[in-house]
Amino acid sequence: MKELVVSGHPGSRPTTEERDDVGKTFSGAAIRRLGWPSESGGDVTEELSTGLGWPGEREYPQAEDTSPQSAPVIEHSPVSRETEAQPASVRTAGDLADSHQEASEHEYADHSTPLARAAEHTVRARHGVQMGPALPRPDATRVVVVANQKGGVGKTTSTVNVAAGLAQLGQRVLVVDLDPQGNASTALGVDHRRGVPSTYDAVVEGTPLADVNVACPDVPGLMVVPATIDLAGAEIELVSVVAREGRLARAIKGHPLVGTAADVGDERFDYVFIDCPPSLGLLTLNALVAGEEMMIPIQAEYYALEGLGQLLETVEMVRQHLNPRLKVSTIMVTMYDGRTRLAQGVAEEVREHFGDQVLKTTVPRSVRVSEAPSYGQTVMTYDPGSTGALCYLEAAREIATKGAPT
Repeated sequence: MKELVVSGHPGSRPTTEERDDVGKTFSGAAIRRLGWPSESGGDVTEELSTGLGWPGEREYPQAEDTSPQSAPVIEHSPVSRETEAQPASVRTAGDLADSHQEASEHEYADHSTPLARAAEHTVRARHGVQMGPALPRPDATRVVVVANQKGGVGKTTSTVNVAAGLAQLGQRVLVVDLDPQGNASTALGVDHRRGVPSTYDAVVEGTPLADVNVACPDVPGLMVVPATIDLAGAEIELVSVVAREGRLARAIKGHPLVGTAADVGDERFDYVFIDCPPSLGLLTLNALVAGEEMMIPIQAEYYALEGLGQLLETVEMVRQHLNPRLKVSTIMVTMYDGRTRLAQGVAEEVREHFGDQVLKTTVPRSVRVSEAPSYGQTVMTYDPGSTGALCYLEAAREIATKGAPT
């Protein structure tokens, strides 16, 4: 057999003369195995190879299986042009809304997926609609003190977001900002510059609380008593005042919308949240005397556990001497990072010691929660579908469902 020499470099396509030489040397079967089309002008179907995948081979499959690589030909049923020309069925937003309503009326409808809840909360919050059916209202106004002498545990963040969550669940809420920094006022989008009627006027000057509360612009049903920098000097000014620790309690009780359903009616506030400064000074003492319940946000770290013990000692002293009605009703674990054993250990230890007082819902670390105040909003309206917003909404629902301590 003659040696086949192909012009050019290895891998180059042979010329017509070279293919003729090859055709004289090799048999037609060898040509078909190499996948070269014949120059003789014969039947294309017989000459084409089934091994190397030439385009003509796929268009005109061989009748006989001449290669082990060839696959059986699958005959497809012809598609009618009328069927092919029919447009695809496209569902409009109205169709989806109608089907969603039908599904919600079905007894087996399931809206528990995280994506569905996030989308629903976002749409409802953007349109100012409450998050589902309104929760049962308490028989009397619940005054809740949010305090922890340790800073940076999420007191103000928890106060404004739980209050906004309750308002979105159909409750009427009043937030009293007792922190001279005025962070709660910032997050709720109300003005708190110097000279604005504020908590200082109610506590120090004796101005009625109803004259200094304003509506939150983003959340219907949420009212705010802002705090200004003037409140920083309140502790010094109250030193010489008789019964100085009960000034805030008298201001809250004197509000015409605070009380029982029989005395005030349906226009009453369901919740009054008092945001305290990160200290155990006279302002925090005023809040502890004014409140009936206490919510303690606790960061999932060891220092927070150490500060919690000191806070509970102060609460017990207030109960013995000033306000026997005060009870720690809620402990909320905030800034929870489930990836760390430390956070898991702190949460387990808190639940072991306090039992049902600890909310089942923990609030994770969330950038969206931290971003919201820079836009003058709570995370409930800034990003209703975020993890932080969903957790705070569930925490608000849990607080309302559990009810006031007996």
